[in-house]
Amino acid sequence: MNSPPQASNEDRRTFLKKALALAIGSTLGAAPFGAGLAVLLSPLRRKTGRGQAVFVAALGAVPDDGTPRKFAVVATREDAWNRAEGIIGAVFLRRVGSAVQAFNVACPHAGCVVEYSASRSGFSCPCHNSRFGLDGAISDPRSPAARGLDALDVELRNDGQVWVKFRNFRSGSAEKVAM
Repeated sequence: MNSPPQASNEDRRTFLKKALALAIGSTLGAAPFGAGLAVLLSPLRRKTGRGQAVFVAALGAVPDDGTPRKFAVVATREDAWNRAEGIIGAVFLRRVGSAVQAFNVACPHAGCVVEYSASRSGFSCPCHNSRFGLDGAISDPRSPAARGLDALDVELRNDGQVWVKFRNFRSGSAEKVAM
């Protein structure tokens, strides 16, 4: 009759050993698991640089007579896990007195690239014949574009550097909606 209580004590000890081993193993495994999970998810929580100013050109490269000039916008693009530097778009820069204006080169009608025409003293879109004045406003009432060229914020920094807050906007609508 003494055997059953002895077996019961052994079962209890075995259970306690296994439970304690499981608790210690879980506690020790939680730290590396949590660290790995944090590393995996950190790019998704990281803030992107959208809307930040990007260096586009030296002020001396922008003609001082008010003639627009096209410049590529080169920036570092970041998504969740990748980082690469490259061309993200283009802008027209133009001096107006001591200030600099910037327009996105994408036509607000269908997204085609507008070109500056010195003979017409304005911008024109080769896709659907939209026409814009030097100020970016629609210059031809028959223009299919619902709004003028998209103006961008410009900052002059460090004695002659032109920085632009580059953004793309949804084409085909009268509202200026950032993408």
